Amino acid sequence: MSRPGFTICTCPDAQLIKDHIESLLNANPAAEGQWQRHVYWGDEGLPPVFWENLTLQGLFASPKSLVVRNAQNLSTDDWKKLSQALGSFNPLAWPFLCLEVPFEKGKAKVAKAITGLKCWGFAEKKGWIWESAGLSPRDMRDFVTGWAAKNAITIPPQALQMLAQNLPSDATAATRELEKLALAAGDSAAITPELASEIAQETEMDIFAFINALQTGNAPDKVWSKVVQGHATGEDGIFKFLAMLLREARILWQLLAGEQVFLPGNVKQNKERLAASMGRGRIARIWDLALEAEKGIKTGERKPEQAMEMLVAGLIALFGSPKAAHQRPQHAQTAYRR
Repeated sequence: MSRPGFTICTCPDAQLIKDHIESLLNANPAAEGQWQRHVYWGDEGLPPVFWENLTLQGLFASPKSLVVRNAQNLSTDDWKKLSQALGSFNPLAWPFLCLEVPFEKGKAKVAKAITGLKCWGFAEKKGWIWESAGLSPRDMRDFVTGWAAKNAITIPPQALQMLAQNLPSDATAATRELEKLALAAGDSAAITPELASEIAQETEMDIFAFINALQTGNAPDKVWSKVVQGHATGEDGIFKFLAMLLREARILWQLLAGEQVFLPGNVKQNKERLAASMGRGRIARIWDLALEAEKGIKTGERKPEQAMEMLVAGLIALFGSPKAAHQRPQHAQTAYRR
């Protein structure tokens, strides 16, 4: 047996899980033919056909990869049954149990009812558990480089730096943005700094407009509607919003410190002015507010909409403009409840 009997993937990013599974299947071709991919959902329970595919062997059977999405939502009975079934190796079935859970303090939040099972302990011993907390800013360069190599796209260093700084941290969203750039590149198959700057400007402009509007005490409805409603709906939405907010704060800090940041000329000038007017203290406070919101959600102290309400209130108080405080529209109070 050269490949794992089964694989457990713990990662909150579905695209990263998909990429990892594909890399494993490509590295371990089945002797009986191509792996046929079958997907099941833990939210719906495991149907009889899953158990048939897991145990079926025979001369005319084809190799199957059995991908269970959101496996953390399987019932206790299903997990116990799985643990028992996974004790036998089937060369024609490769189960992938995908736990799409958040990480806390560098560790995936997996229920003890799952980690206490024999199959989990065995997978740990054999090295069959893959863990990833998702894309971080320091991972983005490798992610973009890997995508470029896979798709035969050339990305020069300056464009790579811009993409690593500005692509969204969600791998699915980042992949879509890269695909748009590849399409725009045409026959040249090269993402130039000019192309990369267009995506950078698009992905950053909303959050920049949000901060700038708060700082100037002029937050019109269109800013709240586009930024808050567009990025802060539900738990996943607010985490994406927090990631964008922190990325913008980091850029402002770098500009204030005189560090090199690759941005379009007019965008860079506007951000330099904003960074200078804010100063180190207020930029640093953005991190505190974002971390407070994240902690409130992950500890269960606040619902996502409550955390967002407090975050926005904190930002308004931070910029200290009476005009901004009175211009907070109804969008900010109702966007999360729709």
